[in-house]
Amino acid sequence: MASDPSAPADAADSAIDSVSVLSEDSRRRMFAFIRRARRAVTRDEAAASVGISRKLAAFHLDKLVDAGLLRARYETPGGIRRVGRQPKVYEPTDAQITVNIPDRRHELLADLLLDAVLTEGADENAKQAAVRTAEQRGRQLGEAAREETRPGRLGPERGLTACERLLDQYGYEPVRVTPTQLRLRNCPFHPLAAKAPDLVCGMNHAFLTGYLGGLKVNGLQAVLAPVPGECCVRLTPSGDDDPGDQAAQDR
Repeated sequence: MASDPSAPADAADSAIDSVSVLSEDSRRRMFAFIRRARRAVTRDEAAASVGISRKLAAFHLDKLVDAGLLRARYETPGGIRRVGRQPKVYEPTDAQITVNIPDRRHELLADLLLDAVLTEGADENAKQAAVRTAEQRGRQLGEAAREETRPGRLGPERGLTACERLLDQYGYEPVRVTPTQLRLRNCPFHPLAAKAPDLVCGMNHAFLTGYLGGLKVNGLQAVLAPVPGECCVRLTPSGDDDPGDQAAQDR
């Protein structure tokens, strides 16, 4: 049977349409919010996440559905049956497009490994050089962010808020579990992390530890806490292996 020559073009057109849909800021932010929610989200919740009206949110959400990035259905939140029409809810599809969603940062990993090779010392092996390089890069980024924003003294809660910009930028998909604990829903180095977890997770941990140090966040640490389908690192209060809801320590 002859192959369908229109199939690659159709796939390319679909990818272009998806990227175009996500070019609008509110739409892109709602899509990110729904991805991180890990559950069906109502129009009201999506609207509140970006600070726009419910009517405008409905317009953007329908665009995301038309592009195949979200699916919609009618469902009562929490499974509680109420009188009247069920609200429309949205959740991500399994659609794959040419740009990586979630974000992948293999170029950052390659750059760190190249720096490690070029600067490896006589008293360290390749893995030690890679971890050192990752920590140094993270610290440099943290110092640059602190110089730019001048946030003053940072405790865990304000520190996490200050970190979220970089974490978003590098594709970690940060989600607050508590006011002072952050899980990272995406590993920007996947699937390479699965091939060499000791090396890649060690570099990832060192990178985020360095960033906290450069930003001078007090009372917060990056810890290895692997969860299937997520980043291997979480940010949590120092000395707390299993943090619960804690009061902020920003004073």
